[in-house]
Amino acid sequence: MTQHSSRPASGFEAFDMLATMVAVVRPDGECLFANTAFETVMRLSRRTVQGVNLFDWFADATRLSETVEAVALNAFSSSRFDALLRRGPRPHEDLLPVHVIVSQTDSPERVLVELIENAQQARQDREERTLDQVQATKELIRNLAHEIKNPLGGIRGAAQLLALELQPTDLGPELNEYTQVIVHEADRLQALVDRLLAPHRRAQVVVDVNIHEVCERVRSVILAEYPRGLEVRRDYDTSLPDFRGDREQLIQAVLNIVQNAAQACHARIAEGTAVINLQTRVARQVTIGKQRWRLALELHVQDNGPGVPAEIRDRIFYPLVSGRDGGTGLGLTLSQTIAQQHQGMIDCDSEPGRTDFRLTLPLP
Repeated sequence: MTQHSSRPASGFEAFDMLATMVAVVRPDGECLFANTAFETVMRLSRRTVQGVNLFDWFADATRLSETVEAVALNAFSSSRFDALLRRGPRPHEDLLPVHVIVSQTDSPERVLVELIENAQQARQDREERTLDQVQATKELIRNLAHEIKNPLGGIRGAAQLLALELQPTDLGPELNEYTQVIVHEADRLQALVDRLLAPHRRAQVVVDVNIHEVCERVRSVILAEYPRGLEVRRDYDTSLPDFRGDREQLIQAVLNIVQNAAQACHARIAEGTAVINLQTRVARQVTIGKQRWRLALELHVQDNGPGVPAEIRDRIFYPLVSGRDGGTGLGLTLSQTIAQQHQGMIDCDSEPGRTDFRLTLPLP
């Protein structure tokens, strides 16, 4: 059996480049090869998986065994269906919903089985929609901001001239207050427009960046802002390498996310039970948008707040969308823009008591 599992594997190394699980099996289900993604998801080494009957790892293997046999006999070239994959050293404890694709190879003695996590497929679809929406929103913001700036300057200038004209009159002091309101509100809108345009104006200063230095800077800022009631934990993978990027922009992006988490935990901060966890991990064979990267870093900002309100969960990266009173709804939009400028992206998984913002950036 060992010879069977080792010989054909040499022709399948390219499957290690795929982010989805791939196994090559004999018609009877014996596993000849399993790629890196399969190892990772199954939480078992490739040596352990190879030589084992793949059908044993499924909650109901009947359809899979029948399909593999039919494909091997050339009854049809490929087939798709959903199934439950047993995972881990004690497989009965963990069932993973997967989409199964069974396909022919160049030999009837070998059948290709590709397994796509249902959650992974849904996440990829969501990420692609998010990227498309953010790109469209970015263009809209840029055009709208430029259209606002010109009349805004005219309104402010007219209000200042009106204030000067009113000074010599008896009504000056009274009406001057109104002109000051106009000037103040025009300045506030100007600042808002400048914040919308800021990521597109400033040239990137690209240097070697260590993600943990970024996290530590953000951690010190947030603890200075919330000295009591908030614990910021670290869970770092120190093996992560440096990468090229704009350090100050990335600090701002992460700070926006962490501040958003802290603001969401205001009730827990008052109770003294708020926790934000900064976790870094390496990810392999990652697809960001439509581009595949061999390695990427993942920074998770996790909090124990009430969660993102369901009504805005799909729109939290849109500008001017905020889940709290008085929020501008720009922080997460700017963070997403900065992530995209670094060929990365941010996504969010939230439920009451646990919110996880994940920043994914490609590594060299």
